[in-house]
Parts: sequence; C-alpha cells; structure tokens
Amino acid sequence: MQKYDVGVIVGRFQVNALHQGHIDLINSVVDVSERVIVFLGVSPLKGTRGNPLDFRARKEMIQEAYPDLDALSIKDCSSDEVWSANLDEEIKALIGPSSTVALYGSRDAFIEHYVGNYPTVELRQEVYISGSEIRKQISHTTTPTRDFRAGAIWNSQNLYSNPILTVDIAIFDSPDRKSLLLGRKKGESLFRFIGGHVDNSETLEQAAVREVREETGIDVGGTSALNYLGSHVIEDWRYRGEKNNILTAFFSCTRVFGRPSPNDDIEQLRWFYYDKSLIGNIVTEHKELFKVLPERISLNEEGASHEN
Repeated sequence: MQKYDVGVIVGRFQVNALHQGHIDLINSVVDVSERVIVFLGVSPLKGTRGNPLDFRARKEMIQEAYPDLDALSIKDCSSDEVWSANLDEEIKALIGPSSTVALYGSRDAFIEHYVGNYPTVELRQEVYISGSEIRKQISHTTTPTRDFRAGAIWNSQNLYSNPILTVDIAIFDSPDRKSLLLGRKKGESLFRFIGGHVDNSETLEQAAVREVREETGIDVGGTSALNYLGSHVIEDWRYRGEKNNILTAFFSCTRVFGRPSPNDDIEQLRWFYYDKSLIGNIVTEHKELFKVLPERISLNEEGASHEN
C-alpha cells in the first residue's frame, strides 16, 4: 500500500477485547504510517445494545494493546456531510501543514459515509468477526468477579431514564358499553385491563391490537376500530424506587367477534357489568385508568361528533 505520514482509523470497537479483525486492521495501518490516529465513534445514546461502552473504556482497550496510538472521539451526526466536516477539522488540528493523510477502513466501515477531503483506503479483510455477535454471546454469560459486577452496575447507572411504553385496552362487549372485559394474572386476585409492552417497530395501535389478540383471542376490528383515550403514568410496584416508570397509551374498543379465551400471562378473563362499583375488582395499578375511563370516553365521543 502507498505510505502516508498519518493513518486514520475510524471505528466503534464496541467489544470487550480487540478481536483478530481489529488487530489485522490496526497492524496494516501501523505498517504504512508514521503516526496512527484512531477516532472512536461516540453515539448520543448510552448503554444501548449497540453502544454499551463509553469512549474512555474503548480508548483504554486500544491503548493497552497499542500504547503509541492516539485514540480520540468523533461524535455521531445525522448528516454525513456534517460528520465528515467535523472529522476533517479534528484531523487538521492534529497534523502538520505538510503531512499526508489517509483514512482506513474495511468494506463495511465508515468509508461509504465519508465525503470529506482526505483519501480513503479500503482494507481487505481476511477475518470477518461480528461485534454484534460478540456482544450477544457475552450477554449469555456471567463472570464471578468483582470487576464484572462493577461493570454491570456502571452500565445500569449510566442508562438514560426513559419511560417503559405500554398499552392498555378497555374492551366492551357492545357499543352500549354495558359489559367490560378484564383479565386476571396468575397469583393475583384482582383484575386488570388487557395490555402489555410495545414491541420495537410497531405503533401503539398495532401493539394494542396484538395484545388483545394474544391475551384474549378475540377480534376488535383492527387498529382503525380503536379509540385513543390518552396517556397515563402507571405506578407499578415493580418499578418502585427506579428512575424509569410505565407510561401507557389507553384505548377503548368493542368486540367484533370471537369468544374470549385467556392466553399469554392471563389466567382468567371475565365480562363485568360496567359501573362505578367495579373499581373494587381492579388491581391498584389500573384503578386510576378505570376512574378516568368515563371522562375519556365522553371526550373522545365529543371530539368525534365535532369532526363529523
């Protein structure tokens, strides 16, 4: 390969130890460069599956194996143009006016996103190792050491406080809303609205329809038949003392067809006559939802009549 004064490597290195693919890449650049700079991509997200390690941890990992390398950070951007310009500015501030520079990476690295001023060199990989697969394998194992436990605690303390998104659905037997379907979980004596967590890549409405189908087996006419009644913070005992809490999207709907059959984590389903006295049968976490249900339904119907 052509030799340059400065070889720049841009990567994420989101693994617990440098693997052979990393080592081959770095060694290839060291062989043809007087100075090597590694820029570590820094995501605005912390403690995610794709970005579990912060900048400092990755910098120390690289410099432990290659103490003469410079390891710096480059923040992720939504724009390739802005990111490339920022990278160029960082490089320019580190090199002499006459230094020659090249950016190195593998086929699946940053090169396709870089639109800056420096030449890029795609390095041929002899070893293909997936960082995602390494992280997945690590997630299935624990190490009985103090450092492992400290690392797990560090990660939990650096997570952003985000609400846990769920859906809850008030299912009525008919448009006159005389009967309300509630479910009881195993180990509980009281009943709750049908619902659950929102999965990735699905809307709130899709999650609501899915939860109804999974837990009751009945059809409510799809997402278009749902009535959105607003959002509500749920005081769930499982999250007591935690920074995160449950934020639920509350819907109502009417059964179209199908006989309720308890599934998933629901042990019993029951139609209740819908009036205020029913609150005594509702779990603590859903009592507030039940209290606001009449008002939310009235507002929803009022809004629909105005639209018409």
